Amino acid sequence: MVDIRLLVDSKNHLGEGPLWDVEEQRLYWIDSSAAEIWTCKEDGSDVRLHYVPSHIGSMALREKGGAVLALANGFSLYEFKTQRLTHIGDPEADEPENRMNDGKVDRRGRFVAGYMSYDHDRQDANRGQRPVRNSALYRLDPDLSIHRLDSGIKCSNGPCWSPDNKTFYFCDSYDDNMYAYDYDIETGNVSNKRLFLSNAEYPGTFDGSTVDSEGYIWNAHVFGGRIIRYAPDGRIDREIEFPVRNLTSVMFGGKDLDIMYVTSMGRPMKGVPQKEASAGGLFAVYGLGVKGLPEPRFGG
Repeated sequence: MVDIRLLVDSKNHLGEGPLWDVEEQRLYWIDSSAAEIWTCKEDGSDVRLHYVPSHIGSMALREKGGAVLALANGFSLYEFKTQRLTHIGDPEADEPENRMNDGKVDRRGRFVAGYMSYDHDRQDANRGQRPVRNSALYRLDPDLSIHRLDSGIKCSNGPCWSPDNKTFYFCDSYDDNMYAYDYDIETGNVSNKRLFLSNAEYPGTFDGSTVDSEGYIWNAHVFGGRIIRYAPDGRIDREIEFPVRNLTSVMFGGKDLDIMYVTSMGRPMKGVPQKEASAGGLFAVYGLGVKGLPEPRFGG
């Protein structure tokens, strides 16, 4: 039987990016708009808080210690003890309305993250009434070089890989679409982009994702109050309704990788009522009967 628990009543403005580290046996997650990094033990105890100087879209731990961050102004390295930042680069510095968003590390230690626009409803005078697609998806290699993988994106979300490393999944949340690409694990390049899922059946839209050991994709439906498990062929396998509406991301963790951690949004948004007392909290889901895969560390 599935058991959903409020693990940490963190009251995050915009909780995101749960990350279980198998080496430390700790969970990390971020409050994107509050510019905070949170961490705790498997059971939600020993909560610790770290601060960064700007909005944060995602993070990954490094093999060399510390973390790599996708901040509003690009990629940076971060030391937890000193809270020292080393800026790497901002490939969209010429787009001041854009900030970095969701990201994860592939199984060769590369960090893949994309951008989104603060003003996603802004119209381009040269394109009539179509919203601007001026964000892109990037790969940060262990040598700290930055490579663009795709462009024409409105809101980057949900990057994750199939267990065999051959398929890369990625969401453009403002378009209600999830895409699949062929992935070359040796080079980190993508090809053959195709529409994998379109969210027409449920309220809300695609947000953060993870892939379990059976190759099924789990996605948090932000504004929709549920997480959904999709088969590799796109079929809906399972859905779990939550006590809060604004779920943001999912990740398996715990010593056996069989607990699903779920982040949520506490801040109200225009047109989206926010009345739940536990909104913005970190949740844990037990009894799913499936395990996740270990998350790699960034190689740089």
